[in-house]
Amino acid sequence: MPDAFKFDPREGILEILDQREIPFGVSYLKCSTSDQVAGAITSMAVRGAPAIGIAAAFGVALDALRGQDVLEAIRVLGATRPTAVNLFWALNRMRSLVDLPGDRMADAMVEEALAIWREDLAINRAIGRNGADLIPHEGVVITHCNTGSLATGGYGTALGVIRSATEQGKRIRVFVDETRPRLQGSRLTAFELFNLGIDFTVICDSMASYLMSRVKVSCVIVGADRVAMNGDVANKVGTYSLAMGAHYHRVPFYVAAPLSTFDPNCPSGDQIPVEERDPDEVRCVMGSELFPPSYPIWNPSFDVTPGDLISGIVTELGVLRPPYEASIARALGIR
Repeated sequence: MPDAFKFDPREGILEILDQREIPFGVSYLKCSTSDQVAGAITSMAVRGAPAIGIAAAFGVALDALRGQDVLEAIRVLGATRPTAVNLFWALNRMRSLVDLPGDRMADAMVEEALAIWREDLAINRAIGRNGADLIPHEGVVITHCNTGSLATGGYGTALGVIRSATEQGKRIRVFVDETRPRLQGSRLTAFELFNLGIDFTVICDSMASYLMSRVKVSCVIVGADRVAMNGDVANKVGTYSLAMGAHYHRVPFYVAAPLSTFDPNCPSGDQIPVEERDPDEVRCVMGSELFPPSYPIWNPSFDVTPGDLISGIVTELGVLRPPYEASIARALGIR
């Protein structure tokens, strides 16, 4: 599996795996400035809430190494993706170092970015272990979008749960929503599962509910870009529909996310900003136009799934259960 990031602090270079090329090619974008990292994030060369946070932290460190204005770097990077709260969590950690003397700040920021990367990998593995018990020895799992090593520091959240279960010897068949319009499921998740040797089948997003009516599905497990204090979850658009189908068919619906994805300043999903992206993402597939430019398009990148449709939220501390106002506050140490 290719690494999502390669970082050389001596040269001041961050290499970001260009996820737009997968599964047909593996190439890296070389970034030496925060502006280049910001471009990689907005173009979705790098995506996935934890990976965005890691990339942004490295972007700030790159400008620190070059003696540039790190507060401006933080501002520019903070404007790239409004929904993924990991971005702001990581940038706040970098912001805490700006008052250090110049000769120490750059080294401290490099170490902090590396720490964020290392911590994410450890957290992902803990999420995987905590969630694996939710999957039976033989089972069928549906997942949406990409939540594996490409979207994180190197192991995965929802896909990390699936990986951990298979590493325990469980026999799992995974149905992968293709995830329109960017196809992160069929391009990225399928690529990861193929390379990991895990049994999978790609389906269109609209097929998931019908699948649940025909096949005994053990659970649905997805990631998250932001979790509100009441358990409402913002995730890739299509997640809400998947949760509704699971609720109707009495299939457990789980979310896997690190505590850095929880927003203590967000009481409910109504306060989560939902990014809207270029209509051409819907109009075009692999460079081919599907319908004329004159057709109007609505293209929210995320939707919000109400907490009462979620059976549990898998974190590095364990599985949080309803009522989420209480379990989330305990996990975050809020009284």
